[in-house]
Amino acid sequence: MHLARVEDAAGARFWVLLHLDTGASQRINAPFSQWAGEVNTGSLSALDLSSTMLEPNTFRLVAPIEPGARVFGVGLNYLSHLTRLGSTTPAHPLAYIKPDSAIVDPYGMISYPAMTCELDYEIELVAVVGKPLGDAAAASACLMGYTVGNDISARDAGRALGRLDLLTQKGMDGTTPLGPWIATLDQCGGGGQPQLDMCMTINGEVRQQDNTREMIFAVDELLNYLDARITLRPGDLVFTGSTHGVGLEDGRFLQPGDVLEAQIEGIGMLRNEVGPQRILAPARQSGRLGYPAV
Repeated sequence: MHLARVEDAAGARFWVLLHLDTGASQRINAPFSQWAGEVNTGSLSALDLSSTMLEPNTFRLVAPIEPGARVFGVGLNYLSHLTRLGSTTPAHPLAYIKPDSAIVDPYGMISYPAMTCELDYEIELVAVVGKPLGDAAAASACLMGYTVGNDISARDAGRALGRLDLLTQKGMDGTTPLGPWIATLDQCGGGGQPQLDMCMTINGEVRQQDNTREMIFAVDELLNYLDARITLRPGDLVFTGSTHGVGLEDGRFLQPGDVLEAQIEGIGMLRNEVGPQRILAPARQSGRLGYPAV
């Protein structure tokens, strides 16, 4: 099944069961905590669905994230990407946390922050936690399902420091598109490592193309790595890393007006446009604040 978070004409936000064949949906009346851990086999019993169908013109899609959920990211997880950058496989995952203000809705505008001149794109499979991992033999069996993410990065962040600046690179406002909905685990091959084709286009040109089977650290390993440090909760999201073809490899970074389409097999397509670059007031354009030299 496909689960979406939507906003109606009155501004109310809630979860729905999407019927992709018609575009209509049914409101989920049960609280998130009641059904998040029960839907990964395709069962509708915990949802308490409204009998009234919502037509597509009565709502808009918003990012499929439950309020209060955390957003984790993982980098350096595809060997082809590391090879093109002249790097090698890390000993363990590199992880970080994103603020909720970084999230961008499906079809929303990607912010071009003032603090970068090298804005990059990264298609990523995003795992959605359905229930606590506990002592589960396979962590992926605890997922609700998967969605599509675009982990927009400021590649020049930290250059003046000569080291990583993950706050600037990965956490700036309005730089992480997510959606358009969640495909439950049964739609993506069940537990274990997903094997899904993914493709990123910029203005219609294919820039990234790979399969999620090529991850260095499998989804089970990523979930266990994170949960050993920060106990994962229902609704938490895990960006699982991006493959080769990003702008960092050839210098073709994003520009205002670029249209990005990130598609993952069995889930859907995430489409967003890059907005105009923000310019800070002159008094705030200081190198000590990390403002980029141009």
